[in-house]
Amino acid sequence: MTGNGFMTMALEQAEAAARRGEVPVGAVVVCGEDVLAARGNETRQAADPTAHAELLAIREAAARLGSERLTGCDLYVTLEPCPMCAGAISHARLARLYFGAEDPKGGGVLNGPRVFSSPTCLHRPEVYPEIGASAASELLRGFFQQLR
Repeated sequence: MTGNGFMTMALEQAEAAARRGEVPVGAVVVCGEDVLAARGNETRQAADPTAHAELLAIREAAARLGSERLTGCDLYVTLEPCPMCAGAISHARLARLYFGAEDPKGGGVLNGPRVFSSPTCLHRPEVYPEIGASAASELLRGFFQQLR
């Protein structure tokens, strides 16, 4: 599967999250060609403000590998990670981060605190923004328009 295939999988997770009434964000952790975890947001369902797609996918991948380090693994996520998720990405030692839409209000990678640019950041993954950005943006726009 290609990177676009992994982002498509993340978009499918985001669509499933939207159907559950969650903010449509999806994340996939891969190591080589192996998908270790694919999750969507569950903050409302779990009544847990930390149940972001990225954190759920990182937790599941770490459990599958039996290690807190996801060295050599990549994360595909439909929206720029928030500062909390960016911190988790760093601590998990993910090699690469691919994300779709930028998040000017809540992002923590290219926007906001720019976690990976901080001198106290433990690990800086390679970052590839705007992968599938239009599809991710459209999904988010549609979701929030329905709420209004």
